[in-house]
Amino acid sequence: METGLTHWGDIFVVIVYFCFVLGVGLWSLCRPNRGTTSGYFLAGRDMVWWPIGASLFASNIGSEHFIGLAGTGAASGIGMIAYEWMLMPLVILLSWIFLPVYISAGVYTLPEYLQRRFGGQRLRVYLSVLTLVLYIVTKIAVCIYAGALFIQLSLGWDMYLSIVLLLAITAVYTVLGGLAAVIYTDTLQTAIMMIGSSILCGIGFVKIGGLEGLQERYMTAVPSVRVNNTTCGYPRQDAFHIFRSLTNSDLPWIGTILQSSIGCVWYWCADQVIVQRALAARNLTHAKGGAILAGYLKILPLFFMIYPGMISRVLYADEVACVDAETCDRVCGNPGGCSNIAYPKLVLGLMPVGLRGLMMAVMMSAIMSSLTSIFNSSSTIFTMDLWRRFRSSASERELLLVGRVFIVFLCGVSIAWIPLVKSSAGGQLFVYIQAIQSYLGTAIGALFFTAIIWKRMNEKGAFFGILAGHTCGVIRMILDFVYPGPECGVADTRPAIVANMHYSYFGTLVIIVSVSVIVVVSLLTEPLPKERLDGMTWWTKVSGSRPKDTTLELTEINLEEKDGKCHTMNTTTSVDSQTIKSSDVGLPAPEDRPEKTGGGLCKRWVDLIMGRADEHAVNVNVQTQLTEDPKWQKVVNVNAVIGLCMVMFLFGYFG
Repeated sequence: METGLTHWGDIFVVIVYFCFVLGVGLWSLCRPNRGTTSGYFLAGRDMVWWPIGASLFASNIGSEHFIGLAGTGAASGIGMIAYEWMLMPLVILLSWIFLPVYISAGVYTLPEYLQRRFGGQRLRVYLSVLTLVLYIVTKIAVCIYAGALFIQLSLGWDMYLSIVLLLAITAVYTVLGGLAAVIYTDTLQTAIMMIGSSILCGIGFVKIGGLEGLQERYMTAVPSVRVNNTTCGYPRQDAFHIFRSLTNSDLPWIGTILQSSIGCVWYWCADQVIVQRALAARNLTHAKGGAILAGYLKILPLFFMIYPGMISRVLYADEVACVDAETCDRVCGNPGGCSNIAYPKLVLGLMPVGLRGLMMAVMMSAIMSSLTSIFNSSSTIFTMDLWRRFRSSASERELLLVGRVFIVFLCGVSIAWIPLVKSSAGGQLFVYIQAIQSYLGTAIGALFFTAIIWKRMNEKGAFFGILAGHTCGVIRMILDFVYPGPECGVADTRPAIVANMHYSYFGTLVIIVSVSVIVVVSLLTEPLPKERLDGMTWWTKVSGSRPKDTTLELTEINLEEKDGKCHTMNTTTSVDSQTIKSSDVGLPAPEDRPEKTGGGLCKRWVDLIMGRADEHAVNVNVQTQLTEDPKWQKVVNVNAVIGLCMVMFLFGYFG
């Protein structure tokens, strides 16, 4: 395959892209209140709807989508789009059901919500550690692998040099700017992805004669070298349908619907990367508007990713659709299949000078938007849930420093993980992602959903429920690694639970096991006291219309400079509903925090990196955040109904 961007026009486009992204990221450093945990980790809770929607979309659409989703389209058709279109009902569930409870609880992270909801520490620590492991093993690893694959194919650069450079630029504005920098750069990158993907899709359809040409030519796109007397290498007859056979298909329709809906509750309603953006909203209406915008944008991957992958198979069947192990190893270095090269192959084969550089910028946008989102959310979880647990006397300045250092640590782990991901990735990257999430993520979604809607649930039920679900998931995941799927044309000798139970069905089984254990253990043990539930469930949450009876204050420590020295100053953020002591949320009492001092020159450099608290910043009030203007409330409600109707129509049309 041809590699390298050699024309000055392509190189110029890539350079301009990097300048724009760095410019937007560094511009966001000028925001006030960057020197507080709320300002750094939640963007001061002052974001409006459109950057939130763009950031939700960009955080989800990473390089693994351009590589994996296009590859799945090339290999098996449009079936996997169900996971994208189901976003609309899931983000409505997030914004209308989950988010009001999270805001009412006044939390930074989702493990913190579990501690406030149930008490104790083991659930919070368990979920924090598990989430960080999941981020490193699935999200960061997959994103890095997919991005490295595209860079290597497109530029011909050394893989490690490319990744180090990419992570370095990404880390600069993520470390310095926090969530606000991530959201603003995500907005720019969403626009770049939309423009570049639209151009590629248009050129591809023109090349093969439109949608009718694709439907006709895709079914005959067969590699010249294949296994004799088998169907290996032939496209699926149901490639242009979402609803497929329950017994002999790669995506049985009942399992696909269950896994893409209730199985993905964790990802869209209880995952820090997504929820953190919604928590940064100015109020609930802006959060709902951003969620609906993300839902509309997620309709587009069929046209921007899956169809281009299928077009790539039509134009380059011998390479993209190869089934002979020797041929595949020569083409892409993966004997299991080369469908993952569908998107970069199409870019290199169709795009003219200048636009090829634009598509390189699109892929870099996808890589960087995903990585910045994961880095910032991982930093938030480590700092607010783990570091404060073991360093109870940490000041706010220390928390901010630890959060930034942890991002640098994650960059190093990401680079070290590349060889393992490269050696273990299969022919269809997106299938791997969904399988792992069904084994490990579904139990988390079941835990949070039950915690929000069922007041009788207690800490013992929650802990043993998620433990039971993850035990089942880990066993199945190990079996998948021990007994990999057979090559095309080879008899399947795997155990029945692996060979005959699709991962989407198993994900539903994990949910049933988790919820059953939660219910049984909770009913057999003591219930939580009523005061513990205040503001923590759907039925006991604070609302915009509910009278304000008591006040919840979370202490923050801001830094002031007097006589050239650094001093801590206690400030409070009004959150509403009930009074919680500093120790209840993992913060030390203000009087226990040591005063920090430093020289004037040192202080100015620290302020440049860490940011300074804005002494005029407006306090965040939970009741205000949950109050909705009736006019705009109707607007978002109507859009939610329209979005659901669009999704139902699309499933009916393409089903």
